[in-house]
Amino acid sequence: MTERRLRVVLAEDSVVLRDGMVELLGARGCEVVATAGTAAELLDAVGAHRPDVAVVDIRMPPTHTDEGIRAAVGIRADHPGVGILVFSQHIETVWAARLLADGAAGVGYLLKERVARTDEFVEALHRVADGGTALDPEVVAGLMRGGRRGPVDSLTPREREVLELMAQGRSNRAVAASLAVSERAVEKHVAAVFAKFGLRATDTDNRRVKAVLAFLAEGGA
Repeated sequence: MTERRLRVVLAEDSVVLRDGMVELLGARGCEVVATAGTAAELLDAVGAHRPDVAVVDIRMPPTHTDEGIRAAVGIRADHPGVGILVFSQHIETVWAARLLADGAAGVGYLLKERVARTDEFVEALHRVADGGTALDPEVVAGLMRGGRRGPVDSLTPREREVLELMAQGRSNRAVAASLAVSERAVEKHVAAVFAKFGLRATDTDNRRVKAVLAFLAEGGA
C-alpha cells in the first residue's frame, strides 16, 4: 500500500537544517508547501496552506525559548485537523505536557537527532498526520522517571513497558516485537491498561490515545 503524499509546513530557523529537511522530505514523497523561520511565519503558513502536518522547532526567534511550542499550541486550537510534530535538541517535558494538554491525538515530539533516522522520522510524520501519537523514546523515558500517582501506580512492570511503547506510537505488533512476546500477550496487557485507566470500549473513543494522555498527565513535569 502506497503512503499518501503528505503536505507539510516546516518551521526551523536554521536555514541549513531547514533546506536539508526540505530535500529529505521531498525525496520521501512529502510536499513541503511552506517553510518558516519564525513563529509568526509558521502561523501564517498554516493558515494559508492548511497542511496535513506542521513540523515545528520548539525554540525559535526572537528569544529562542518557547515561541515554537506556543505557536504549536495555537495551531492545535485554531486548526485541530493539522497534525503537530515538534522537535528539540533536548528533552523538555514541561513543554511536551503543555502541547499534549488538550489531547494526544495528532501530536508528536521528537529529539532532533531522530530526524537523521529518515525512516523513523517519516513514519512519525504519517502517524501524526493520521491522528496518532509519536513520542521520542527518550522523552517517554523522562516522563516515566517522574513522580506517579493514580492508575499508573496500579500497573505491573510489564504493563508499564507496554504503555511506554504505546506512548511512542507503536502498534501491538511492534510492541510484541520489541518485548519479544506474542501479539496476543500484548493485547492482554493493553486490555489490562485500559481497564485500570477506566477506559471502556466505545465506537468513537480512541482508547490508546486516551491511555497515553492519562499516562502523560501523571508525569512529573
